[in-house]
Amino acid sequence: MNEKEILFREESYAIIGACFEVYKEKGCGFHETIYEECLTIEFGARGIPFIEQEELPMDYKGHPLKQKFFVDYLCYEKIVIELKAVPELNDHHRGQVHSYLKASNLRLGLLVNFGHYPGLEYERIVR
Repeated sequence: MNEKEILFREESYAIIGACFEVYKEKGCGFHETIYEECLTIEFGARGIPFIEQEELPMDYKGHPLKQKFFVDYLCYEKIVIELKAVPELNDHHRGQVHSYLKASNLRLGLLVNFGHYPGLEYERIVR
């Protein structure tokens, strides 16, 4: 895959760069909410546009549901960010991001794991 084929290349690199900075400062071992608060500060410092805990309304066959999804972040109004603080990512985590993408009708999600040692773990998930 060449650079032109990477969906939202510049934006996703900026987001992952902010995540690496948070991991560099905090390391692994904290609860997800700690990383979320740190990332909010880092996104702000880097001028990355984001909405924290963005609500994704759900429907079934055109009928709105009472239940809603909340993504950790929606960045640049087009990239879903899901944070984890677990030893390693699994298919359940990936499925969660796929569900967010389907519910939001967006194309790119970043699954970011701060609990991995010895470094930040992340995956790009494209719908």
